[in-house]
Amino acid sequence: MDPMSRSRLLYIIQAALEYLIAILVAGSYLATLTSELGISDSLTGILSSIISLGCLFQLFSLLIRRTRVKTMVLIFSIVNQLLFLLLYVIPLPRLPDGIRVAAFVAVIITAYLIYNIILPKKTAWLMSLVEEDQRGRFTANKEIVSLIVGMVYTFGMGTMVDHFRDAGNIRTAFILCAATIFGLTVLHSIVLLATVEPETGLSVSRDLRSGLKAVFGNRQVLKVALLFVLWNAASYCAIPFYGTFQIKELGFSLQLVSIITIVSSIARVLVSRFWGSYADKHSFAKMVRWCFIIAAAGFGCVIFASPANGKLLFTVYSVCHAVALGGINSALTNLCYDYTPVAHRADALAFTQAVAGLSGFVTTLTVSPLVSAIQQNGNRFLGISVYAQQVVSVIAFILTAVVTVYVSTFRSRNAGTE
Repeated sequence: MDPMSRSRLLYIIQAALEYLIAILVAGSYLATLTSELGISDSLTGILSSIISLGCLFQLFSLLIRRTRVKTMVLIFSIVNQLLFLLLYVIPLPRLPDGIRVAAFVAVIITAYLIYNIILPKKTAWLMSLVEEDQRGRFTANKEIVSLIVGMVYTFGMGTMVDHFRDAGNIRTAFILCAATIFGLTVLHSIVLLATVEPETGLSVSRDLRSGLKAVFGNRQVLKVALLFVLWNAASYCAIPFYGTFQIKELGFSLQLVSIITIVSSIARVLVSRFWGSYADKHSFAKMVRWCFIIAAAGFGCVIFASPANGKLLFTVYSVCHAVALGGINSALTNLCYDYTPVAHRADALAFTQAVAGLSGFVTTLTVSPLVSAIQQNGNRFLGISVYAQQVVSVIAFILTAVVTVYVSTFRSRNAGTE
């Protein structure tokens, strides 16, 4: 196997390993950690949206004007993943809750700061290994591998955490999660080391001023950035609160959460290749419009979810959301690439992700008081008995409908190679 083909395979493996680490620091796993620390649902939602705020830190990547980034990517990745490991260590010492919570918040913010500073450069490097007309299919294949591996992994980790938590020994579960992250970090580092960095694969403008001009002077890039902003606002007004919704209000075990995740992952695997092929044939803009329609349907299901029907409706939501993300995650990056010359792709991606990240975090911060108010009012809103997560799902549904209409105005073209 030639070095480029081998490196594309390693890229797929790298993405899978990174995904496995991400699973343990998000969603119901993050909710389990914050519950152990006594952190409220609203603050947990804000912490979940740190993932979005972290994207703002991608603006710092604009200051990195080097063409060789492999060593920097490796170092930043190791530090970032070890900080994620610390999230499972912080609850262990018998320290005052205030100290543990402060340390937890500081570590998660720092972890995402480091992760996002290097992300645009890492993406530009690794995507330079892929042929332009194969980006859709390759991204789909990469995602399918991550999801298949993630299914078994999620079920195993969820069952393990449930077992120790039910036995009153959650500390052992946290230690095993930390050890798992450490092992994955070692493997991830080895894979990055073995991946080639083409001599001409990462074409980048060395001048920051010209890079900024190319981004802010490109109306299509600004249009894509607004799409990022709207979608993140729709996602982060609701999804950060779903982790605690499953664990507390709906009463799900982590094993059940894992089963739902597996079902939705299977659905995402089944459609990922279709979305990739459709995008390569028709355009990422046309593909992502259909994805947003499906995402809106998913949010609609959560509007009516309750303990009586939660297993069914939340599973339907998860499947819809997974199917939609099978195209959305690929499209948002590739749309940016479609409308940006190669030399400025990393800069354009950093800008669009940054403004989107800020949008997501501000949205969660704005919605959190509403969530707290509804819960403190005995789960009543405007005189109606309702869960806070149902109310924010209404907002997410409306915003996703707006995004669907907006993306319909995009021109179908690939300008990235011009």
